[in-house]
Amino acid sequence: MTILKFILNSEDYLRDFITRSTYHSNAIEGNTLTFAETYAILYNDNSFKIQGKEPREIYEAINHKKALELIFESLKENKQLDERLIKSINEIINKDIKDTKGYRKVQVFIRGSEHIPPEPEKIPNLMNYYIYSYNNDEQEIFEKIARYHIEFEKIHPFEDGNGRTGRLLLNYELLKNNLPPIVITKEDRVKYFEYLKNNDSIGLAKWFKELSKNEKERIKKFK
Repeated sequence: MTILKFILNSEDYLRDFITRSTYHSNAIEGNTLTFAETYAILYNDNSFKIQGKEPREIYEAINHKKALELIFESLKENKQLDERLIKSINEIINKDIKDTKGYRKVQVFIRGSEHIPPEPEKIPNLMNYYIYSYNNDEQEIFEKIARYHIEFEKIHPFEDGNGRTGRLLLNYELLKNNLPPIVITKEDRVKYFEYLKNNDSIGLAKWFKELSKNEKERIKKFK
């Protein structure tokens, strides 16, 4: 049984993974929902009351789950990573928040980073080259996803949701290669951003491999 098939056939693990992935990825970007609140929103737990939260934060949770579901469906259809999939993931991430479609049309800046992403008119060509290179790169899987994750975040192709989109693409590639997905926790936010800031694809690759190994051990507990 593939890891994807196990995930989709294990309701307990599926809920566990979606909730952890959603909670931590959103928290990295500043979302203040607790883990319990995130679960309640994703799985309609009416016994848990949520108060004092911005609508954006609630939409971020719902949208991230829907984006994960798109990834699972695309993997079942054995789709190759392409421009349509990347744009669709980001469109779902931003639904009812910004409702942006396609690549950004404005210059953006990354808070806390000295790196200035490329001008919007350069994005289509940069992403075409990115996708072609990604799909034709045969290097070791963890080195590959680390290198291209850093590159994706540097291009910053969308007006918003680049971090969430990039982290979802990591798991798309891992599951496509029958490897356990990863969850970057909010507690490791600083460590994660240091790898990105320093363009340290070697260190990031080793860390991703460790995270995937940890997730494999977690999966065993659900079997």
